[in-house]
Order: sequence, then structure tokens, then C-alpha cells
Amino acid sequence: MAVTVPATTNMWDGVLEMTKSAQIKGVDPLMWAVELSSTLLSAGVSMPSTKVAELLVSHICWSNNVPIAWKFLEKALSIRVVPPMLVLALLSNRVIPSRRSHPAAYRLYLELLKRHIFPLATEVNGSNYHKIMESIDDALHLNQIFGFHSSEPGLVLVEFLFSVVWELLDVSLDDENLLELVPEKKSLWPIKSQDMDIDDHNNYGENKVDYHQGLYKMNTITAIEIIGEIFRNKVTFRILHLARRNMPAHWGSFVQHLRLLVGNSTALRNSKDITPEALLQLTSDNRVLLSKECKTSSLQQFHAVMASGSLVSSAGQSYGACRSAIWLPIDLFLEDTMDGFVVATTSAAETLTDLLKAHQAITQASWQDTFLGLWIAALRLVQREGEAAEGPIPRLDTCLCLLLCTTTLAVGNIIDEEENALLEENDHKQMHQGNETQALGNCRKSLVSSLQQLGDFEGLLIPPSSVTSIANQAAAKAILVASGISVGSGYLDGVSLNDMPNTCAGNLRHLIVEACIARNLLDTSAYLWPGYVKGHSNQIPRNISGQMTGWSTLMKGTPLTSQMMHTLVSTPASSLAEIEKIYGIAINGTEEEKIFAATVLCGASLTRGWNIQEHTGFFIIKLLSPPIPVDYSGNESHLIVYAPLLNVLLMGISTIDCVQIFSLLGLAPHLAAVLMPLCEVFGSCPSAVSWTLPNGEHLSPLSVFSNAFILLLKLWRFHQPPLEHFMGDVTPVGSQLNPELLLLAHNYPQNNQKARRGHFSNLSSTEPIFLDSFPKLTFWYRQHQACIASTLSDLKPGTSVYQIFDALLNMMFRNTKAGQSLSHSASGSSNSCGSIPEDCASRLKLPAWEILEAVPFVLDAALTACAHGNLSPPELITGLRELAIFLPASMATVVSYLSAETTRGLWKPASMNGTDWPSPAASLAMVENNINKILSATGVDVPSLSAGGTTPTLPLPLAALVSLTITYKVDRVSESVLNLAAPALNTLGASCPWPCMAIISALWVQKAKRWTDYLIFSASRTVFHHNSNAVVQLLKMCFKSAIAQPPVFSSGCVGGLLGHGFGSHSSGGIYPVAPGILYLRVHRSVGDVMFMTEEIVSLLMHTVKDIVSTDVPPEKLKKPNGLVMRYGEVSLSAAMTRIKQAASLGASLVWLTGRLNLIQSLLKETLPSWFISGHKSDQIKGDSGGMIGMLMGYALAYFAVLSGAFGWGVEPVSLCCKKRPVILGLHLEFMASALDGKISLGCNKATWRAYVSGFVSLMVTCAPKWAMEVDVAVLKRLSRGLRKWDEEELALTLLEISGVNAMGSAAEMIVESFCLGDCILK
Repeated sequence: MAVTVPATTNMWDGVLEMTKSAQIKGVDPLMWAVELSSTLLSAGVSMPSTKVAELLVSHICWSNNVPIAWKFLEKALSIRVVPPMLVLALLSNRVIPSRRSHPAAYRLYLELLKRHIFPLATEVNGSNYHKIMESIDDALHLNQIFGFHSSEPGLVLVEFLFSVVWELLDVSLDDENLLELVPEKKSLWPIKSQDMDIDDHNNYGENKVDYHQGLYKMNTITAIEIIGEIFRNKVTFRILHLARRNMPAHWGSFVQHLRLLVGNSTALRNSKDITPEALLQLTSDNRVLLSKECKTSSLQQFHAVMASGSLVSSAGQSYGACRSAIWLPIDLFLEDTMDGFVVATTSAAETLTDLLKAHQAITQASWQDTFLGLWIAALRLVQREGEAAEGPIPRLDTCLCLLLCTTTLAVGNIIDEEENALLEENDHKQMHQGNETQALGNCRKSLVSSLQQLGDFEGLLIPPSSVTSIANQAAAKAILVASGISVGSGYLDGVSLNDMPNTCAGNLRHLIVEACIARNLLDTSAYLWPGYVKGHSNQIPRNISGQMTGWSTLMKGTPLTSQMMHTLVSTPASSLAEIEKIYGIAINGTEEEKIFAATVLCGASLTRGWNIQEHTGFFIIKLLSPPIPVDYSGNESHLIVYAPLLNVLLMGISTIDCVQIFSLLGLAPHLAAVLMPLCEVFGSCPSAVSWTLPNGEHLSPLSVFSNAFILLLKLWRFHQPPLEHFMGDVTPVGSQLNPELLLLAHNYPQNNQKARRGHFSNLSSTEPIFLDSFPKLTFWYRQHQACIASTLSDLKPGTSVYQIFDALLNMMFRNTKAGQSLSHSASGSSNSCGSIPEDCASRLKLPAWEILEAVPFVLDAALTACAHGNLSPPELITGLRELAIFLPASMATVVSYLSAETTRGLWKPASMNGTDWPSPAASLAMVENNINKILSATGVDVPSLSAGGTTPTLPLPLAALVSLTITYKVDRVSESVLNLAAPALNTLGASCPWPCMAIISALWVQKAKRWTDYLIFSASRTVFHHNSNAVVQLLKMCFKSAIAQPPVFSSGCVGGLLGHGFGSHSSGGIYPVAPGILYLRVHRSVGDVMFMTEEIVSLLMHTVKDIVSTDVPPEKLKKPNGLVMRYGEVSLSAAMTRIKQAASLGASLVWLTGRLNLIQSLLKETLPSWFISGHKSDQIKGDSGGMIGMLMGYALAYFAVLSGAFGWGVEPVSLCCKKRPVILGLHLEFMASALDGKISLGCNKATWRAYVSGFVSLMVTCAPKWAMEVDVAVLKRLSRGLRKWDEEELALTLLEISGVNAMGSAAEMIVESFCLGDCILK
């Protein structure tokens, strides 16, 4: 019987009348549905219709809650007249709150839910998909509940599915009276009934209370079973996985509710379909997705190939020659940090923390292996430095600072981050569950395991002779504690530590453990580890006198005397309490005690107090910025009052090793910020002011100023040539550091660093400090920059500067015949001051800043006079020496002026003939011979130093500078001046034509024979500065040594790359220096770092070809599809191990060479250019299956991602890597455009495909936070391109990890990717 819409009514009223009529007449539901569909089509209504869905649900609830009405609805769903998801959403609003009074209706709703929630593809691919999702959001208010502001249909799909399972969960809890136990005491969803009357007068058979209650209980079981089915289904589970990833707060609440159900539900225990344990497992975070329909193999293929010979799997098995190569980036970083003339604005511990986290994420190594690799890399550094040649920069203390302070701080950062996250999680659990758990992270346990395992490496644990006593003390302490003897009250002060029995002797592991205990990373239970101590307390020798004069005596309240000061200054404090005690004396003691305390702080506690080194540096900086005394009423700066104390501190930390320790601790910017006010104040102080020291000596403002000024200048390369000497967009590391950047780092410490620094945060001022706050310093700095940039203008007679200029010249050259005429020639005027005044010294009793203003003009006049023969070279050097003695701070201007004039190339060369200028002839041949020895392993040709017996020459300004430096004695008194000039000599020697640096070294070899090896090594580096081909050859040797297997390099890998430092290690004289050491000492002076990056990429590709041709037999290159499927084969395993070593080396070199800027250039320019350009060499004979091309692509992917991880880290974006989203977005857009065919590539297709799949695979696996920052449109394009390659799983995973913005697209792809059928997880 036909059912028609009455013509007298509007469309929707007609549909409703048609339905009521069919219901009364008992029309077959299918006939009704077909007729309704035909009617709607005739009326032009698009189906499935959201309006019809609303009408039918309103029709049923509740005036027509009869079986036939539900059958009509089911048939309308079946033939797609109405959208299933919208119907389910509308029904949930109406049925669930009334489930008690209408249990049958609720049962029917559950049945419809089971039938129509899973086939989502027809819904997503339907014509009204957007309108349906909008209607669902309007009906359920999902965006309002979940806090999203987007109505993207895919996002609503995720929200809807999540709301379905959560609502069923809360309904089940409410039905069993458990909902009151949840923290919120209520549900997000409208599940509570407004009508609690269970007697229904219009239902079919529900008048029986027993049946009613039985159906009600069965509904609860059914609802719980549907939750299980939704989580079993591959499609719906994967969509819910998006909610878990991107809606953590809501998911956490959902899981709390679920656990309450699992632990208390009777209905769940009565279910025959699912158990509480199974439900909990289905929703757990550890569940693994298995996909039978997965058509892609890239993820599996990539990880299988990269794991073949995996460095990760071998990391914990052996630390022999090549197995240790996984930690090569750590070795290289630590070695690079040892450059004594480079000051960093970020602490080495912070950089190392980020490096460890990035490396661990990419390699997927365990934290135990990572920490063990860190200790071993640091110990290898100590062993190398133990054999290194002596030089002007003491390196052992710096090296031990890296091992015992930097590494433990980095490990502490990692442990603190993990445990702070656990504490936050526990606070959340406690709030919801009311129970408290201990936040002991896995990283702390991994630290313990790594240090226990470290005892197996006895050869690396031998301490340098200079710290044997300290190591013995650590071992003795452990023995005493393990024996039950208290080590308090100064017990160890009487222990004789120099002649410990072998069974009781300490090693470097004991020092590492003590450093960890001091920082609360371990407790003293470490002393009880098996094999940690081997002796007994009765074997420890004791001094007969038993006198205690050390730190314990001070802690007992004994006054700080001169005798105690001399003891404490050579003995490092072992605890924070001890160093705080000294700091308190420096603040509140008598004037004499303050001096003693300041001396102690700058002694062994700073250089070797590894357990408290960062606190010692912090206290020194605090003392350099003393508060205004309460009773101070003077007009001048309050700093004047503290001059004696400040001078002790300035002199105590003036050595280059102290400066390097401040740099390693990240305190250099804060040190600069306190030195600038000192320079401003004491540089402006009249020289007539003086202070009498306790020893009777007088201290002048010039001395205090010079000490502060010279120390400040050591914090950046003030002598650096103009930036036009550098090529490309990226300049070498450290070349840009200046006072303004130091203050910027002080004012705005990096966010991640600030979070870890604890009480160091108060070193940053509440108000920013700018260079303009110091007018005198600013004026000098601008003049200094102008002098470097261009030649000086004429000085006008009669000015105040001219008067000082004239007095300085007369003072400098008062004993020379030319002294009287210099001022005349310099001014260009005959109206001079006349004869030399006898009160020259009195005329120079001026503030230091006024004297410094005239110094450049003095130097220009003196050098000009020497060039014209009016002043002999010895007279010039004597005058410069007089100037430096009078005002040591002027040495900075001498260095910068002579450096700038050398780079300008305007002066005639000086003949180093031994008459006018010192001659290097006596040692030049030896220098040449040893340079050849040092570079013999690199294959680089060394230019001859002698050309036909001609006399060596140097540019006149450089000759003056080197001649001046060799007049100083090599002692601690002259160390400050020499360390100021040394970086400039190195820079000039490298930038001037060959063999200038060799000549400088030869002159200094004659001066300081014990530095011979160091000086010759410095000269050997210059070969690479003048020859780009030599740099390429050096890089080749770095790759060759890093991947070499014995016996090519007997020590292999790290040993082959970094060797044993440099110096004479045998009776045969100096050894060849390992290529890695050479590169790390060369790269900062190479101007075109972009060139080096391109060469590293090229060398990596050639290295892969060489490895494959060596390790994989030709027959295996012809496997189908270019893949060796038998992953256990030794050949592929060995090849992949070496390929990853090469890629790791390349990434490390790029990062160390140019840090973040160069890495960004690599991804933005270098790699895209490489792929676009043609590489015919990629086509290798015999590589018909593309095996070599594929491995090249995987190597590039590993190299690129590892480089990015080193530069950016793998955590959420912060201020330090704010460009990451931009650069990464550009790189992924390049990939997407190439996949779209918008960019033509010239590289091997197998290489390109392996690179893209490898890069994306590593990113989604190891650095998922990256994808969350990239524009979703780019990710969608890249995902579509991957799907064209049948990379369904990879494309889907990329969108899944990309955050809330990509969640909708990911959900839609999940639905598209999985076909109807068997979607149940096995």
C-alpha cells in the first residue's frame, strides 16, 4: 500500500504525517523507508537528511515509543535516509537520561549503537558529511565540552566517538551507584533522569517490575561490553588513540572513571564477553597496534634496516673500539668544549643535557647505556688530556670539571626533569585517587646501574697523578663508611692519602660517585656496591699528630687565620655547607677575614671543588657585586669601599683556566654583568686615590681597573677582525660574542636553562642591564670598534686627549733619542709642547678611561715612527712594554690595534733577522719537521717554511706584537697579559700568509721550550686555514678514521678519530695528531662554513658507497626491490653500523661547526640543493636493485634528523629554537612539493624515497613534537604524497602525532585507510 505525503502540508509536516499514518496502518518498515526516500528525492532533499533524523527521534521520544516506530528508524538508517551518527547523538540526549523509565528504549539504543558506530567510512565519505558533523556538535555541544574552537568535521568525529564511550562509561558507573566516587561527583554528560518513575504506561510488556529490573541490569552489562568492542575495533580504537594523545586532561579523567569501574563494577564481573583485566588492557597506554590491512612497509623496513647492526642494540654490550662509536657525538662535544679561548653564554651542562636527550631519543638507547656512554666519553677525555702536551692553557682542571661537575649536573637535570614530571603526575593522582606514591624515576635507577657497570672499565678509571690524593680520600671515606665508622668531625683530615695501599687506592669512579652524592643524585648506599671498596679501615694510614687544620676545623668555629687560609686555598671544599661558611665570612667577617675568605673562594674550591664548583662561582660573582653598606654616605660609588676585597677576587679568577670554568658553568654573562660596573667606577676614579693593604702595599684604582678590564675582555674575542673577513650567511662559532650579547644572555636567560638553575636565577637582574648604562665603557667600546674598522684620524693639538697622548709618548720613550720628535710627527704640526716636561708622571695621574682614549693614537705614532726608521724595533718594544707596565689595561688596546693594522695589510714586512727583530731561524727547521709529523696521518702537503734561504718576515704590526709578548717571563705574574694576547696571535697567524704562524711558534719555542709541542701543534693548524683542499682532506680522514675497523686504525672509531691528544708520547718524539682533534681546533677559524657543510654531505654519500661496496657482496646488491631482507646477515649489519657512525659523525661536525645557524642552513638550503642537482655518481654499477641508493637515502635521513635534534632538541619548542617550526616547515614543504611533482629532482629515486620515508619515520618515532609545530596544510600534502607511494601507515602516523590541529585529518584518514570487514585487533 503506497504511503504519500499529503499535498496540503509542508514537506516536514508531511513526512511526520506519513510516518504516523504508516505506523497506524502497520505498513512494512522497508516499504515505508523506500517510499520516504523516493519522496525526499523527488522534493530535492539530499540524503542522508539531518532534518528527517531530528523528526524521527522526536517522534519516538516519547509519544511514540513503540516497536514499529523503532523499526521505521532502523530501516531509515539501513538505507541511508538518515545519518547514523547523528541519530545516535540525538538518541543519546533523549534515551540515556530516561533509561530507568524506558529500559527497552535504552536497550534498542545500545543495539543501534553496536550496529552503526563502526561503519564510519560511509559517513565520512558521504555528501552531507560536513553538515552532519555540524549537527552532531550542535546537538551534543562537543566543542564547548572539550574546549575546542574549531568545527572541523574530523575533529567533531573524534569528539563524538570519545563522548560515546565516556558517556557509556559514566552511565554504567551511575547505574551501579559508583558515579559519586569519581572526583567530580558527576558526569560531563546528561545521564541523570529527570523522571525517576519506573512505571511506564505505554510500553510493550514493561509493566512487570522484575522484567524491568532485569532488563535494566542487562543494559548495564551491554553498555560495558560495547565499550570493549569499540576499543577492540581497529578504526575506532585508532581514533580514540588520537583523543588520548591530544586531549590528555580529558583522557586522564576518563581513565580514572574507567579504573573505578574496573575495580568496583559487578556488571563487568558478570559479563561473559569481557573481563576487568581485558578492559583495562584494551585502554592501556602500552597497547600495540597491529594492522593486517596495512599496505605500507616503510616504517617496518626503515627500522629493520636501521636496526641491522644497530648501534642501540650494541650500546650496552661492549665499549670496545667500534661499539663505543654510538657515543661519538658526546666525545666530540666534550673535546670541542676544551678550546680554552672560547667562552660560551650557555653552561656546558645545559648544552650537554640537551645533547644527551636528543641523542638518546634518536638512537632509542636506554638511559643506563646513555649515562654509561657519557661517563666513558668523559673518562676518555681525561685520559687524552693526561697525555697531552703542556701549553699556556692549563687543561686538566677544565677537563676534570667536565667529568665531575658538568656531566653530573647534566645527569641531574635529566633526573630532575623526569622526577618533577612524576611529582606532577602523582599530585594529579593524589587529587583524584587520594593516594600518594614516591616519585623515584627510572633515570635515577639507570644512573645507579651505569655507575655500577662503570667499575668494569678499570683502564679508564686511573686518576691523573695530580688528583690521586683526592681520589684516595674519596675511597678512604667509602671504606670508613662501609666499615661503620663515622667520617664526621674531621676524621679524614688526619688521613695520609699519598701512600694508600693498592687495595684501598681511589680511582675516578670514586670521584664521580662523590660528585653525584653531593648533588643528591645518589646516597651513601653506593659505598656498599659490590667491588666499590676493596680495603678495610685498618689499612688506611694515619698521621701520628692527628692535627686537624682543614675544613672541619673551620666548620667547628675556629677563626679564619692566615695559616688556615693557606691550607684551605689548596684544599677544595667538599660540601655546600663549607663553601657557604666561607661566603658568610667574606660577607660578615673582619676586613682581614674577608680578604682571607675571598682568597679561599678563588683557590682549589673553584678549580677543583667539583662537588660544589657551580656554587663557588656563584658566590664569587655575588661578592663582585657587593650591596651598599647600611651606613654608607659617600658621594662616589660604594664599590670604592670594597676595592681591596674586589681586587683579591679579580686577581684570583684572572687565569684562563678560571675563565674557562666560569664559561663551562654558564656564568660568563653574569660575570661580565658585574665586571662592567667595576670597570666603569674604577676607570673613572682619580689615580690619586689609593688603599693600603694588610701587607702594607698600596693599591691604586688603575690596578683594580686593569684587573677588572682585562678579565672582562677575556670573555669575548675583542681582537676579532671585522666580520667582512667571514664568508656566507653563517659565521664560525663564537665569532659574534660581544659585550652586548653577554648582557643579553645575562638579562634573558633561556627558558629551559632558567628552570634548572635554582638559586642561580637571582644572578639575573630584576631590571635589564644595557651597555649604555656604562657611558665610559660604551665610549671605549665604540672607539675600539672604530679603530678595528678603519685607520685613525689625525689628533688635533691642544685637546685634552692630545695632552695625554704627548705625556704617554714622553713616558714610553723618555730614554730614546726619538722620544722628543714623536709627538711632533704624529700631530703634523710644528707647534709642539717643546721640551720633555719633567713632571710627565704627574700629568698622567688621570682616570684610566681618559688615558685609554689616547692610547690608539700613541700606538699609531709609535708604529709609524718605527716604519719610517725614526724608532728602532727594540725601542718600540721597550716603549710598548713601558705602557703596559704603567697601565696594564692598555695591553688590550695594543693587541686590538696591532691586530687590526695587521689585517689591513698596509705596513711593510719586518725582517726577522735577529738584528732589528728576533730571529726564528734556530728553531724553524725543527718546527717544520714536527709540523710534517703532526699532519702525516692526514695526507695534507705542508708548504716549505724556507724559500731559497731568504730571511723570514712578518707584517710589521704582527712582528711588534709577537716581539712584545716574548719579552714577558712565562710565569703567573705575566700570565694575565700573555693570555690576553695569545688568542690574537693565533687569529693573526692563521689569517696572515703562510708561514707567519710557524714563525710565531718558532719564536715562542725559543722562549718556552716546555711548550714546544703545543706551539708546533698551533702552527700546524694554520695549514688548513690557507688551503680549502686541505680542509676537505682533513674531513675525509675524519670519516675514514671514524668508520675504520682494525687494523687500519688500531684503536678504531673514537680512538682513530680523536687519538690521544697531542704531544710527545714516546721516545720517538711527537706523534701524528688524530684528524678529529685537528678539525676541532681548526673549524672556528675557517671563514666559509657553508663550504664545509656541503663537503660533509658529499663525503657522507661517498662514505656510504665505500662501506656498501666493502661490506655487502655484489650479489646481495641485486636483491629484488633493492632490499636485503635477511636482516641477520653479518654483511648488512656491519654496513649499517658503519653507515650510522658516518652519519652521526657528519651531524656532530655540522653542529659543532656552526651550531643552530648551520643546521638550519643545512635543512633549508644545502640538502634541498643536493637533491635538486644531478648526481650521476649515484648510479653505481651493479646496483640494479637500488640498494646503495636506498642506504644513501637512509644515511642522509639519519644525518639530517640527528643534526636537527642536536640543534633544536626533541622537546616542545622554546625560545632557544623558535625558528624550528619555520625551518622544519620549509623542509617538509620541499618534500611535499617534490612528491606533488612541483619540484624536479636530480638525485637517485631510491635515495629520495628512502630519505623522505626515513626522515618522516625518524621524526614520528623519535621527535614527534616537531610535527606538532608545522603547518597542518604542509603535513596533509606530505601525507598525501606518502600515500601515493602506498605508505599508508607512515602517512597516517605523521598526522596522528601532529597535534590537535591535525587530529581531524588524521581521523578521516584512519577511516579511509581501513576497509570494512575484519577490524578486530588480534
